[in-house]
Amino acid sequence: MLVIRRRSGEVVLIGRDVQIEVLEVTGTQVKLGITAPKEVLIMREEVHITRQQNAAASGEISTLELASLARQFCK
Repeated sequence: MLVIRRRSGEVVLIGRDVQIEVLEVTGTQVKLGITAPKEVLIMREEVHITRQQNAAASGEISTLELASLARQFCK
């Protein structure tokens, strides 16, 4: 992991296309501005983890279980 110290208004470049600017530092929070091409996905880690968990959970039900649930609702 690369650790870089930046102050408000300073920028970090990632490659040629991604720019991260420190907009504000207050207490324990940092506000970042990110400039990147539209095809670059930018997401908070907790959102990414939730998406992975949801995808994994949605794939755990078998066709037989789904058919059983459907029969219960059709009664």
